[in-house]
Amino acid sequence: MRSSMVTKTTKSTKPNGGSGGAQHSRDELLRYYRDMLLIRRFEEKAGQLYGMGLIGGFCHLYIGQEAVVVGMQAAITPDDMVITSYRDHGHMLATGMDPKGVMAELTGRTGGYSRGKGGSMHMFSREKNFFGGHGIVGTPASLGLGLAFAQRYRDTSNVVLAYFGDGAANQGQVAESFNMAQLWKLPILFIIENNQYAMGTSVARSSAQTQLSKRGESFGIPGRQVDGMDVLTVKSAADDAVAHARSEGPMILEMMTYRYRGHSMSDPAKYRTREEVDKVKTERDPIDNVRDRLLKAGVDESELKTIDREIKDRVTGAAEFAQQSPEPDPSELYTDILVDA
Repeated sequence: MRSSMVTKTTKSTKPNGGSGGAQHSRDELLRYYRDMLLIRRFEEKAGQLYGMGLIGGFCHLYIGQEAVVVGMQAAITPDDMVITSYRDHGHMLATGMDPKGVMAELTGRTGGYSRGKGGSMHMFSREKNFFGGHGIVGTPASLGLGLAFAQRYRDTSNVVLAYFGDGAANQGQVAESFNMAQLWKLPILFIIENNQYAMGTSVARSSAQTQLSKRGESFGIPGRQVDGMDVLTVKSAADDAVAHARSEGPMILEMMTYRYRGHSMSDPAKYRTREEVDKVKTERDPIDNVRDRLLKAGVDESELKTIDREIKDRVTGAAEFAQQSPEPDPSELYTDILVDA
C-alpha cells in the first residue's frame, strides 16, 4: 500500500481555525482512526451491557465526541496529566488504559481499575496519569488546578488537561479556578467539551455568553473555539495550546462537539429532533471524516474493515473479561477509605 500525505481539512467552527495546512501521514491517520474506533465500539458495547443490567448506576457515553480526546492526547507526553468529568470512558481509553480494566470497573468487578468500587464515573490510573472521572459537575477545573499547582510547585514541565462540559462552565468553582490559574500562571488547559445540551438544556437557554472560549477574558486567559468533530483540527489547536500552557500558563479550548446518545443511558433526549442528530452523523462524524481521508490517501477499504474486526474482537474480549471477573468481597467496603500518613 502506498504511503500518502493528506492535506484536505474540514472547516473549523473558529473563523481562523482548521488543521493549519499541516500534512498528516498515513500512519498518523490510521492511529487516530484506531483510537477513535476503539472508543466508539467500546461505548456501544457498554450501552449493550447497561441494557442487560450488567452495568449499574449512571452511564454517560462518549459516542460522537471521540475526536476531542484523541486529538488532545496526541499533543501531550506520558508525563502530562488528564482529569475529566463523568463522561470519561473515552478519556480512559485514549490515555492507554486497558479496555478490560475499564469494562470490569463499569460492571463493578475486582478486575476493574478501582477494584469494582468506582464504577463508570470514578476510576483512576496513576500509571497513565489519569486522575478521574468525577461525578460532581465542575470539579475537573478545580481539582485540575490543584494538579497544575503541584507541577508548578515541583518545577516540572508537565501540563494538565482538565475536561468538563458546557453545563459545568457555568459553575462558580470553574470561574474561581480560572482566576487562580491565571494569577499563578499555572500549566493547565481548560477543555470545554461543548456538546450543546448540558443535561438537556441548550447552551443558548443557559448561558448569557454562548461562546464559552471567551469565559476567561476577564481573567486574561486566552481562549479558542475549535471544531471538535475533526481530529486533525483538534490536534493542531492542541499543539499550540500545550506549548502555551508549558511556557505561559492557562488557556481555554472550547471544543464544538456533539453527543449522539442522551446525556446518560436513562435520557430519552426528547429535547432535540432525530433529524438534527442524523444530520450530524451524516455530515460531521469524526470517524467517517478520518476514514474518508484514509481512502483518499490510498488505504484499501479491506484494511479498514480488518481494523474494525480487530477492535470489535478486543472489545468483546473486554466484555468477557469483565463478566468473568468476580465481584468485590464485602470486606472491600472498609478498604481505601483511610491513608496512614
